[in-house]
Amino acid sequence: MPIAEASPEVSIEYETFGDPSDPAVLLVMGFSAQMIAWHEDFCRALAERGRYVIRYDNRDCGLSTKFDDHPVDMGRFISTVSSGDISSALAMVPYTLQDMADDGLGLLTALGIERAHVVGSSMGGMIAQTMAIHQPARVLTLTSMMSSTGEPDYGRPSAEAQAVLSSPKPPDREGYIAAAERELVWASKRFGSPALLRELAAESYDRAYYPAGVGRQLGAMILGGSRADALRKLPVPTLVIHGLDDTLIDPSGGKRTADLVPGAKLLLLPGMGHDRPRELWLEIIDALDAHTR
Repeated sequence: MPIAEASPEVSIEYETFGDPSDPAVLLVMGFSAQMIAWHEDFCRALAERGRYVIRYDNRDCGLSTKFDDHPVDMGRFISTVSSGDISSALAMVPYTLQDMADDGLGLLTALGIERAHVVGSSMGGMIAQTMAIHQPARVLTLTSMMSSTGEPDYGRPSAEAQAVLSSPKPPDREGYIAAAERELVWASKRFGSPALLRELAAESYDRAYYPAGVGRQLGAMILGGSRADALRKLPVPTLVIHGLDDTLIDPSGGKRTADLVPGAKLLLLPGMGHDRPRELWLEIIDALDAHTR
């Protein structure tokens, strides 16, 4: 897969599907997940609708640039944030959500694409919102999927989901793969599959096992702050998709996003959790197809 220079400091691993002459759709993945979490079959199905689909690894994940020179002591970081010393917390992390948004836009520039439809999932939705807020002329449409606004009162995880998210995964391959089943706590109740979770975990481990980036991405996400005021003025056509089974980012996060953005459309999917089960791909792709015309 090719690498693009998103900036002088950051190289981004990416993959494309479809005809470059078609409208571009940039898929932005979420916290600690590699681009392969956008399943290849999903990308191809969207490309078959006449879209040039681009998936990529965020910085500090997969095969994109790592920030090994900036270790983050998560215990100290969380304590600092909890004490309200945000300036000290900001000094502890090497980049922000804005930097991660600039990576995606930098990738588009490297590919010679001036404007694209941007689709972000979970933390990727936060990154996509940030792209649209700061560079609206480059975002044809925004789709914020299973995400939230950065306001602490919306999109809160359940206690069980928070516990799983906060638990480090075993470093050995077998343990890492087995631990993926914990994610059933936020998966679709009807369609969640232990086998598929293990399959993605195995592929991710073999492709690029890199736990060191998790803390830095988490730091950027925690310090992203509220986007509420900016979303109220967002001039970009917006679709919000959220699963009603989502326990990692409560559906209130999606509802709040749609309430804030002028003219936003809201698609709430019964049976979908914090995942994209194959059984719901057609409905999701139909919605993306209609929104990105």
